[in-house]
Amino acid sequence: MAPLAEALAAAAALVARVAAGRSLSAELERVGPDPLDGSRAALADLCYGVLRRYGRSQAIVNALSRRAGTTDPLVEALLWCAFYALESGRYAEYTVVDQAARACISLQRGGAKGYVNALLRNFLRARAGLEARLGNDEIARHWHPKWWIERTRAAYPAQWEQVLAAGNTHPPMCLRVNMRRVSTEPYAARLAAEGIVARRIGPAALLLERPVPVARLPGFAEGEVSVQDAGAQRAAGLLDLHAGQRVLDACAAPGGKSAHILESTDVELTALDADAARIGTIARDQERLGLRAQLRAADCTALEAWWDGTAFERILADVPCSASGVARRHPDIKWLRRDADIAAFTLRQARILDALWRTLAPNGKLLYVTCSIFPEENAEVVDAFAARTPGARRARLPDSAAAQLMPSPEHDGFFFALLEKPA
Repeated sequence: MAPLAEALAAAAALVARVAAGRSLSAELERVGPDPLDGSRAALADLCYGVLRRYGRSQAIVNALSRRAGTTDPLVEALLWCAFYALESGRYAEYTVVDQAARACISLQRGGAKGYVNALLRNFLRARAGLEARLGNDEIARHWHPKWWIERTRAAYPAQWEQVLAAGNTHPPMCLRVNMRRVSTEPYAARLAAEGIVARRIGPAALLLERPVPVARLPGFAEGEVSVQDAGAQRAAGLLDLHAGQRVLDACAAPGGKSAHILESTDVELTALDADAARIGTIARDQERLGLRAQLRAADCTALEAWWDGTAFERILADVPCSASGVARRHPDIKWLRRDADIAAFTLRQARILDALWRTLAPNGKLLYVTCSIFPEENAEVVDAFAARTPGARRARLPDSAAAQLMPSPEHDGFFFALLEKPA
């Protein structure tokens, strides 16, 4: 089968599994390492592109097909992938139509060839008039679920459309230079020598003009640099770290913030995560970087399972959340999240704060972090905690920047709040 037909068939199978509730990253991991022919890269591009356009492709099928909603999930997913391929401008229109029909054979859906061919041709003929119809459909226009649109509009009435649009863009690629091994400017010069354009946007942060494979980064295997969003890099600086402090990273995976803490200051760091497999990933990355923390697989709220009773002077609580601030990086989130999930996350976040506060030393500081743009998970959780917790005080952030970072060309969406415990 021709390469595009193969890619469309593989992407349709994967996207159908995501639409049924599977994680995109987990499904891509099942594909295995990238072969030399680059087919995995093409597959990932198709999947990410389709999933970013949440709602648009479904709306097109609904508008053009009498079978909408009753189509075989694999065939439906194939149509979504074909629409993305058509609108990407990377392929001739007749090629996409032909290859999508051929992909039906690979998917063992040969009987759907005529349907797929006819619907795609109908789309090309009706595209101009169809756009006007789609413009009246908020889900199709903004590429987000209705509940997500409504929450964003309520939280940011003056900028909600820009917030949603930013969540549909390609994410930036930012590097964190390991200052224990190399300084930022000399490393930037090494990138330039390799033809990689970057600019400094933080003490250790280099924003690439365009993403590159990790294998192209000089010194990556030797631990001189890591990939970490510039917004995420803000956390280490906000903790007000000092040498010798006892520090806890309570929800540590995938480990970037733990590594940044250790690269920044000589502290005694304990890193927890409830997922034992992800602890192994953190350990391997710290070995690459020449760092060492005490790693524990444990639920941070189950104090009896991991805490020795000695208080921490600094705590990073990068809590589980909707991940609405990083949806462009993980577009399957828009498929997988439900409105009711927000309430469940806020309950979990409150329990984490209540538990960790018990382990914080007097005069200690706890940094609450989410990668969410929804106030219900951010300021509302922190304000409610401060109101019910004697002595808890929300302090000014040391960098004086806004607590809420929105997705932008430089960074993802994050929320930060610093809580201080009285003596």
